[in-house]
Amino acid sequence: MSPEPAGTATHSSRSPLGGHAPRQQRVGRTLSFDDPRHLLTHRWLVDETYLLDAQDYEAWLELLTDDIHYLMPVRVTTALGAGFDTAPGMAHFDEDRYSLERRVARFATEHAWTEDPPSRMRHHLSNVRTFATEDPDHLVVDSAVLLFRNRGDVRESAFVSAGREDLLRRVGDDWRLARRTILVDESVLRMQNLAVFL
Repeated sequence: MSPEPAGTATHSSRSPLGGHAPRQQRVGRTLSFDDPRHLLTHRWLVDETYLLDAQDYEAWLELLTDDIHYLMPVRVTTALGAGFDTAPGMAHFDEDRYSLERRVARFATEHAWTEDPPSRMRHHLSNVRTFATEDPDHLVVDSAVLLFRNRGDVRESAFVSAGREDLLRRVGDDWRLARRTILVDESVLRMQNLAVFL
């Protein structure tokens, strides 16, 4: 397993819950769009998107590995030569399997008032690119996601635009999400809360 290169988007080695995170990285150019591995990852992401839109989070958890790292760093605006655009040690999400399971379990309780009634959501997925890694059982996938979210009858709808870098791992005959890094396109989020998943 190769070490994480400095400056990569994953930031797992610098996050509180990222010490256990898998470190596989992309190698080479993007796979062609007719490559079976790219078709597989694109279908996987589309199927996941429908689960998130339906808020079927129990089924979504089944798509995750036990050592999942789910990270959404805080973006900052810096000078061109600063060499960074996220705040060190700060994240909207920095989660492992246990914390994600706890969040999902909370939705079933009376304390999940931020999602009761539930939001109406649509994840728009695009710009999917797939990369091989040194391990044939892992693939790195880039994608863009635009989340539309509306809740209630009066409050204005909200949008979040982001890029994602995912690491998918082959587990038996299936593929599982082993790492997700979400880089939002705003430094100040205009959404009332983040009680949802990207």
